[in-house]
Amino acid sequence: MPRQRRKRMAEINVVPYIDVMLVLLVIFMITAPMLTQGVKVDLPRADAEPVEGQNDAPLVVAVDAQGAYHLEHDTSISRDLDAEQLSVRVAAILRLKPKTPVYVKGDESVGYGKVVYAMVLLQKAGASGVGLLTESESDR
Repeated sequence: MPRQRRKRMAEINVVPYIDVMLVLLVIFMITAPMLTQGVKVDLPRADAEPVEGQNDAPLVVAVDAQGAYHLEHDTSISRDLDAEQLSVRVAAILRLKPKTPVYVKGDESVGYGKVVYAMVLLQKAGASGVGLLTESESDR
């Protein structure tokens, strides 16, 4: 009696690939929050080119030599704001225009902590990213 031959199966077993993908997904879910902690600061070079291609007028928080905050937006400048006033005004502007670029410029004689505190206030007010403004060597 002749033996009946079985047809070969031409399917790929995808179960191991699914297992690997699930393990990678768990790894990325655990490591992603660790990568975004802290204050993200991209420090520009002294001879950097100006930022172009932004439609919205930037929101600039200036910290003067005495440590007072000033808010510059469009053509208006608010002077001598305390932390709460600064947060409220920035939050209002960012609610209306969430894509507004936000920058901080600090006097070189003011303490580093005062500038960092301004960045924290901006982050709490809803700014997703904060840039630092510098003056190029040729402007001095």
